[in-house]
Amino acid sequence: MTRILLTLLALYRRWLSPAIHALKPGGCRYVPTCSEYASIAIATHGPWRGVTLAIWRLLRCNPFTRGGLDNVPPHSPHQPHAPAVSPHEPLPPYEPLP
Repeated sequence: MTRILLTLLALYRRWLSPAIHALKPGGCRYVPTCSEYASIAIATHGPWRGVTLAIWRLLRCNPFTRGGLDNVPPHSPHQPHAPAVSPHEPLPPYEPLP
C-alpha cells in the first residue's frame, strides 16, 4: 500500500502538478509542498496515519492561512512500526509472490 501511494504521488508531482500550476500561477503556501508532505508522512508513519496527516494538511491549505514551514511530525515510539521507505529513494524492484 505504501509503495502504491508513493508511486501515485510521484506521478502527480511529475505530470499533474505542473499542468495545474501552469493554469493557475502562484506558489504553494507551505514548505514542503502538500505532495512532498504527503510522501514524507506516508514514508514516515505508514499509509493510514500518513494519509490522515496529508488530508489534514490539505484542509489547512486555504486562502485564510499564512502558510510557511510545516514539517511532518516525527514518528512517535508509541505508534506501531512504520515501513522504512523514503519518498526520495527509488522503489525496490518488484518481486512476485511465490
